[in-house]
Amino acid sequence: MSESLSEPADESAPRRSGLRGFGGAGPSPWTDLDRPPLDATALRHDLLGPGGFWTSVDVVARTGSTNTDLAARAREGLPEGAVLIAEEQSAGRGRLERTWTAPARSGIFLSVLLRPAAVPVERYGWLPILVGVAAASTLGRVAEVDVSLKWPNDLQVTIDGTERKIGGILTELGGGAVVAGLGINVSLRADELPVPAAASLLLAGAAVTERDTLLRALLREFADLYREWTAAAGDPQASGLLPAYTDRCATLGRAVRVQLPGGRELVGEAVAIDGDGRLVVRTADGTRQPVAAGDVVHVRPESG
Repeated sequence: MSESLSEPADESAPRRSGLRGFGGAGPSPWTDLDRPPLDATALRHDLLGPGGFWTSVDVVARTGSTNTDLAARAREGLPEGAVLIAEEQSAGRGRLERTWTAPARSGIFLSVLLRPAAVPVERYGWLPILVGVAAASTLGRVAEVDVSLKWPNDLQVTIDGTERKIGGILTELGGGAVVAGLGINVSLRADELPVPAAASLLLAGAAVTERDTLLRALLREFADLYREWTAAAGDPQASGLLPAYTDRCATLGRAVRVQLPGGRELVGEAVAIDGDGRLVVRTADGTRQPVAAGDVVHVRPESG
């Protein structure tokens, strides 16, 4: 994902005993009553069942990276539809090797295992975009917060006229499986923000910050969108994913500065998302250049 989840790191296997994993000598998860632990049993009851997409839901107290842990299980043959949720991550990293830290139980930190066999590998790049659309749609509907997507998949809100990031996505491919990670700041307070440009649902005035409710809605929304996307063999137009993304993409129509790999920079106007999920930037001379990877900065008009 973007800066909210983790890339592979060598971590010992997490405890897999659901909420019982919170026992032992560690601090009680009820120390902060505003941040109760997730109810793993209730989540399984609501999300698992005949005909459903999700096949397992595990909650662990703490791990280095849910992406790393789930990728290891994928190599052991874990089926599609597995969900791994951590109350806290100690080695969260995201796009461009950035780190992401947050207090225990202050956010949603999860990874899901996907095996989209009916989709050509060249269309797998749409998966982080699909996760972003599912998250933005869910938060808008359930938390009643206007969440937009900064290309490619940063989740952001506007507070006092300033765009601030509340989460992001990181996907990893290996062994025929895709692990998609998502991190969302839910209850971070102002003095807990890692950087000034960050925010949380709480600070954005969300109507709902109860993580169990948000998780159930998010996973159901993702499952619906994923099934539509795979049924269309990953076609972003036929599945409706491309128009759903462009409707929520705050980058389109904006002046941008794109920091490209190798230290190069591209300046222009973001005019489209192409069929491969690339950002199309029109430069001052009218050239339209697709960008597959880069760090985008939204340029304010007054700053040129």
